[in-house]
Amino acid sequence: MAIWFVTGASRGIGAEIARAARSAGHKVVVAVRDPQRVPDDLKLSDTVFPVALDVTDNDGIPRAVQAAVDRFGGIDVLVNNAGRGLLGALEEITDAEARSLFDLNVFGLVNVTRAVLPVMRRQGSGKLVHIGSRSGFEGEPGVSLYSASKFAVAGISEALSAEMAPFGIQSMVVEPGVFRTDFLDSSSLSVAADRIADYDGTPAHVTLDWIGQANHAQLGDPVKGAALIVEVASGHKLPTHLYLGRDTLERLEVKIRQIRDDLEPWREKSAATAHDDAA
Repeated sequence: MAIWFVTGASRGIGAEIARAARSAGHKVVVAVRDPQRVPDDLKLSDTVFPVALDVTDNDGIPRAVQAAVDRFGGIDVLVNNAGRGLLGALEEITDAEARSLFDLNVFGLVNVTRAVLPVMRRQGSGKLVHIGSRSGFEGEPGVSLYSASKFAVAGISEALSAEMAPFGIQSMVVEPGVFRTDFLDSSSLSVAADRIADYDGTPAHVTLDWIGQANHAQLGDPVKGAALIVEVASGHKLPTHLYLGRDTLERLEVKIRQIRDDLEPWREKSAATAHDDAA
């Protein structure tokens, strides 16, 4: 039995991860902005502890972590799930919109992780599970700033894998494709306030138009996805990346081909930029 701390757990993939962890026999801290909105099956019990947490509230994060430790005695698995999307061509997105997105998707994750790491270091063990995105390894039109935030999550997770290994702490980024949750609803997804007509008919706005058709018709099953995340995180060794979903696997193959196509024509000249006396 492990103690899980899941952010953004009131709905969507976060709630399903909490349910899957509880069903697997673990204790779960359900961290949500408003505990009144916790689903009935994730209310307070011997194995489930809802705690108020807005990951953009730096003062509130240590209180939530301490409450979890006081309740269950530690934290074995941190799932950084809280986040949202932002649509629009880069030119359309304001500085305020971009910074608000990064405050949640990146700095919220950093600050929660920073608060949990001392607990895990004292234990001499722990697992960090960061919910990234397919957009975290492939920049896509119409979601440039969201992609940037998820690229950041992937980079942070990879660095943590090396930084925390001496303390017995592992780190994994989960990169899901499109799953049938409320993520494409306005409650989880913002659209740039100022739309520029010149982008109509271009890839950036095609993505905007796709959202209405795709919402609640996405390929991935969040229950199955959450079950796999819990299965992997319950194992002995975490992979550095967990590529989640059929569409993610398909786009990963495209990304691999792109890397090879970019690399090969310039491999020799790239290597030749070394000093002539380099070994």
